[in-house]
Amino acid sequence: MDKVKNLTHNKDSNFNPQISKDTPVQYVKGVGPARARLLERLGMKTLEDMLYYFPWRYEDRKNLKNIRDLRYGNLETTMCEVTSAEIITTPKRKMKIFEITVTDKTGYLKSRWFNQPYLERYFKKGQKVILSGVVKGNPYSMTGAEMDNPDYELVGDEDTFIHTARMVPVYKATEGISPKQVRTIMFNVVTNCSSIIEDYLPAEVLGRNGLMPLHQAVQEAHFPEEFTDAGALNQGVSPAHRRLAFDEFFLLELGLAVLKKRETIEEGISFEDKGVLVNRFLQGLPFELTAAQKRVMAEIRADMKRPLPMNRLVHGDVGCGKTVVALVSMLIAVENGYQACLMAPTELLAEQHFINIHRMVEALGINIVLVTSGSKGKSSGDIAQGTAQIVIGTHALIQEHLKFSKLGLAIIDEQHRFGVVQRADLRRKGSSPDILIMTATPIPRTLALTLYGDLDISIIDELPSGRKPIITRVFFSSQKEKVLSLMKEELSGDRQIYIVYPLIEESEKLDLKSAVEGFEAFKRIFPERKIGLVHGRIPRDEREAVMAKFKAGEIDILVATTVIEVGIDVPNASLMLVIHAERFGLAQLHQLRGRIGRGGHDSHCLLMAYPPFGEEAKRRLKGMESTCDGFKIAEEDLDIRGPGDFFGTRQSGIPDLKIANIVRDIKLLEAARREAFDLIEAGPDLRSYPLLKETLKKKWMGRLELMKS
Repeated sequence: MDKVKNLTHNKDSNFNPQISKDTPVQYVKGVGPARARLLERLGMKTLEDMLYYFPWRYEDRKNLKNIRDLRYGNLETTMCEVTSAEIITTPKRKMKIFEITVTDKTGYLKSRWFNQPYLERYFKKGQKVILSGVVKGNPYSMTGAEMDNPDYELVGDEDTFIHTARMVPVYKATEGISPKQVRTIMFNVVTNCSSIIEDYLPAEVLGRNGLMPLHQAVQEAHFPEEFTDAGALNQGVSPAHRRLAFDEFFLLELGLAVLKKRETIEEGISFEDKGVLVNRFLQGLPFELTAAQKRVMAEIRADMKRPLPMNRLVHGDVGCGKTVVALVSMLIAVENGYQACLMAPTELLAEQHFINIHRMVEALGINIVLVTSGSKGKSSGDIAQGTAQIVIGTHALIQEHLKFSKLGLAIIDEQHRFGVVQRADLRRKGSSPDILIMTATPIPRTLALTLYGDLDISIIDELPSGRKPIITRVFFSSQKEKVLSLMKEELSGDRQIYIVYPLIEESEKLDLKSAVEGFEAFKRIFPERKIGLVHGRIPRDEREAVMAKFKAGEIDILVATTVIEVGIDVPNASLMLVIHAERFGLAQLHQLRGRIGRGGHDSHCLLMAYPPFGEEAKRRLKGMESTCDGFKIAEEDLDIRGPGDFFGTRQSGIPDLKIANIVRDIKLLEAARREAFDLIEAGPDLRSYPLLKETLKKKWMGRLELMKS
């Protein structure tokens, strides 16, 4: 339509020297203090935040239809003239409804707005308007076609349309400000302020990848003019979205490239692989290592010999034997006169590692200590003096007051629960110690490439011999008798059972079965059996005692919360029942399932689900039934939850991906990674690209040490 204003303008037009990227939103035209508070709820504090607050979807309203061609149930847009306008007050509730009748000579249309009587000032007889809304029919109306609360534009001498007659962006809003009001504000901001956007990418990178200028991409992503394919816009694959996604990937990978480059210029520890402690430890193991464990150990040993800091990620499926691999690297450090530490995300996990590792190394005469927030500094002296050779702990390990005598190796377990900042804090506890990261969450290649691009990656892709696939089945509350029958069958074969609950005690808000209630119920169902209970509120010593009895076969059924997700190894446990399985995440269900199937028996994981539950829960349960392969589970989990939420907690210190999608945009990610790593290889200090360097530092919130020079 010729009256629609083209947003693409000269870069220097409308430039206001008084505004900058950091201008608070309240000083932006059309905002003010009251609206600023509402916009802050949406994450907009500065002008730059506003420019990068993109629509979450688009509606195609550029196709103007005659009234006679409108289709019931469709979102339609029409240009017409007001023939009548009035306020109707409902008799009972006294609600004021503003109603108009419009025509375009092909038919009549009635539109109404509820509780908006002020609109009477704008819609006068003879006024030309554009209306956009869902069309519905009214058999009692003379006009037939109606719209409730349509978006509208008054057609006058102006040549700008924001809400109709174009590809219309739809923004997420909040109470107190409507999507339409947000759209009006954003139109003014994009039209008048996008000139402050400077392109920081090198011209050759733009050229090689066919990317549009940044200020144009921002304009087009907000109010598309040149590219108006609604499908591509809503899928995030328009040329504008492609440029914005590339930038997010590029800045992420550039930061990782800086971290990776630091390894090659920092002096690390060259460990001598003497092999005495390691050989004694390996000879004492009651099982043979897998080929995958041996391969990964060889990779770690080679890293530790180099005079550069090791930065390696070891990931593999539940029960693949990562702890043994980690312990070998710790023993190499200890044998060279250094300390080794292992940081876990929770006290329970730290305690489990402490128990298991202590049991494995006590015959070697090594002093191992546990540090958690509840340990009250009892071990601090041993750590500072160096008498503590292996230190296991939580975030307490990175507290300022804790000093190591000679830290040579730091191991981080379940890295996705920490972030690059905690990794850097742990590194500073020693003089460029080797870093080894472990995760039992198999990571899809795309995510490993994105989030661990600064690390060398080892995969333990083989389970110990004798491990049988676990048979997984979903049951509903109506099938309790079948579940109890399967449990009795396992118990009659002198095997043991886990029963896992999502909560410790009954919640008033959520109708979930609790571990404590379940413990009492199963004591009544199986009066002749010994039943134990463990959860996070039971003191550590008591938990350890119960778990030790279960491992020794003195307890038949262990009722637990997710405290048993990691660490406990009971080969005789052949059945797990997960109550309210629909409430658990896919990765967590897979972790829990890994507690069984460790002996020579057939093992069963029974998932008890309580409807109603949504499509995502159905997919998770189906995924568990269909495969035991952790990497397939991870891919499915990524597909269900999307990249943003895959890790549960956001990677602390890593820039957000708001536009980019690492599943959809994998080729773009790979291109951005190549460009970023090549750029850092050519000049690690980015001296030739000052604006890019400044942007990178801001995106990474000052956490790239190489960039400080």
